[in-house]
Amino acid sequence: MPIITKSDLIYKDYSWSTFRGDDPRLTGEPDATLLNRHEGYEVLHFISRFCDRHTWNPPPATKASAQKAERLIRQHVPSNVRSRQGIDQWLIQNWGQYA
Repeated sequence: MPIITKSDLIYKDYSWSTFRGDDPRLTGEPDATLLNRHEGYEVLHFISRFCDRHTWNPPPATKASAQKAERLIRQHVPSNVRSRQGIDQWLIQNWGQYA
C-alpha cells in the first residue's frame, strides 16, 4: 500500500492530466527533470519516492511526513528550485526547520 494516495493530498487544485511520455514513473531516481508542482501525478509520485528513499527517525515514513513534504513543496521550496533533484535536496536540508 502506498504511503500517500490522491485522496490524502492536502491541496485539491492539482491538474490530473497525463500525456504520452509524461509518466513520472519512468525517471526513477530524482534527476534534473523539472517537477511540475501543480501536476498531481508528478507530485504524488515524487512524494512517494522521497518518502521511500530517505531514512526516517523514527522509521518508517508516515502519511503525515508525506503531507509535510507536499506542504513544503507547495509553500516553502523556492520557485527557482525546480528540478526533482534540487527539490529533493532542498527538502533534506530544510526538513527540520518546519513543523
